[in-house]
Parts: sequence; C-alpha cells; structure tokens
Amino acid sequence: MWWEKKSQSVVLPSPKPVSAPPLTPKMEISMTETTARPPSPPTPSPQQTFLGRTAVVRGQLSGDEDLLVEGQFEGAITLAEHCLTVGADGQVKAEIHARQVIILGTVSGNVSAREKIEIRRTGHVVGDLLAGAIAIEEGAYFKGSIDILREEVPEASRAVAAPSPLETSA
Repeated sequence: MWWEKKSQSVVLPSPKPVSAPPLTPKMEISMTETTARPPSPPTPSPQQTFLGRTAVVRGQLSGDEDLLVEGQFEGAITLAEHCLTVGADGQVKAEIHARQVIILGTVSGNVSAREKIEIRRTGHVVGDLLAGAIAIEEGAYFKGSIDILREEVPEASRAVAAPSPLETSA
C-alpha cells in the first residue's frame, strides 16, 4: 500500500573525530599605567631613623644611620657616612653635612654632601650646595650657589715622567 511508509534507513557519513587543540594557558598581560603618579614618599628602612610629621626639633643632630625628616628641624645635621632625606612634608632650617642628601620638602641653609645632593620636583631649597654631584629635578625650586667637589689628584702623580732630552738609547 502506498500509505505505508517504508522504513528506510538513511546512512549518514560518520563524523570524523575532531581533535581539540591542546589547551595552552593564556598569558595575562597586565595593563600598563599611563597616568604619571608622584613619587611615593620614602619609607623608613630598618637602619633609618624617622622624624615624624608632628615632631618639632631644635639643636644639633648627628648619627650613624640614615635619617628621614618629615617634621620640622632647626639647627645642624651631621651624618658623615649616611643619607639624609627630607620628606615632602619636611621643613629643615639647618646646616647639613652628609654623605648623600635627598630633598623632597623644604630646606633653608647650606647643604654639603660628600657624594650627591638630589632636589626632587617637590623640593624647595634656599642655600648653597656643595657636593660631588648635584641633581635638580624639573619643577624643583633652588636659590643659592653650587660648588662641585672634585677629588684632588696628588701633585706627584700628575707629573709625567718624560725622558730627558740628553738621554739617548744605546
């Protein structure tokens, strides 16, 4: 009969096994920060003395470790073999002698460093500078004179041993 359906089996092509590509971990790329941030304030290290923001000190200060001043100091600071950092909130009116001086705050007075003096963008210095190297960042304020220390070469080592015109080779 024609209304009877004939069962037909339809043969579909067998799907080819698709091998999934091996999963490779994707490297996450961190976003780079395009906004310039002000330099982070220095943090005290274990070998560094910290003069806090609310501290007001007058007198003479010397020591055998680095010093970070965030408060107010008036007098004289001597850190012959160490670094003095005047933080962004620091206000120093002093004669300063140190191995290295980094200024982010305000300094009034002469600054002498055996190695280097750095005046950062937020720094404000009124006084004379004497150091082996001096760096003043753009935007910093400085009023005074600058003297660069040079290592003295002994006179004897500067003399060149030149042969006498009377000497002859044999």
